[in-house]
Amino acid sequence: MLSNTILDKLNRQVNLEAGSSNLYLHMSAWLLSQSLDSTAAFFRAHAEEERAHMMKLFDYINETGALARIGDVALPDVNWSTHIELLEAAYSHECAVTASINELVDAALQEKDYSTLNFLQWYVAEQHEEEHIFSSMLHKARIVDTMEGRARFRFDEEIRKSALNQGWVHQHHAGNLPHHAVSGGGAGQE
Repeated sequence: MLSNTILDKLNRQVNLEAGSSNLYLHMSAWLLSQSLDSTAAFFRAHAEEERAHMMKLFDYINETGALARIGDVALPDVNWSTHIELLEAAYSHECAVTASINELVDAALQEKDYSTLNFLQWYVAEQHEEEHIFSSMLHKARIVDTMEGRARFRFDEEIRKSALNQGWVHQHHAGNLPHHAVSGGGAGQE
C-alpha cells in the first residue's frame, strides 16, 4: 500500500509525463512548421514514448490498490524563435523530469517503500538516457549552427557512411564505440 506522500508524488509524476507528451507533440508541430520534418518525427515519436511513461506510472499506482489521478495538463509555451531554442527547452524539461524522479526515489527510500523504489529504478535509467539524447541533439545543433561546425558535422557524416557502414571498424573495436555510431545513427541521427 502506498503512503499518501508517495501516492501524491507518483500522481504528480503521472501529470508531468502527460505534460511531457503534450510538450513534445507541440514541439513536433512547431518543427513541422519550420520544415524540419525529421526532427518533428523524432519529437512526435518521443511524445508517444512519454505517454507510455505516464501509463506505466498509472498502471503501477492502480496495481497497488491506490487511485491514479490525472490532472489538468497545461498548454506549453510554444514561442520558440529557433530550433536551438526549442532543443534548449526540451533539454531543460528533461532535467526537470530527472529532478522530479530523483525526488520520488528519495521519498521512497526515506519511507522504506522498497517496491516503489525498485519500480522507479527503470525511470532513473531512462532519465539518464533522455538527458544524454537531448543534450547530444542540442550540442549537434549548436555545432551545425556555425560554418566550421557544418564542415565538422559533414566530415562526421562521411565517416559514418564510409568507415562504419563498410565494416572498417573491427568488431573488437566496435564495442568501444557508442551504440548509435555502430548502428548507423552517427552525427545528427540520434
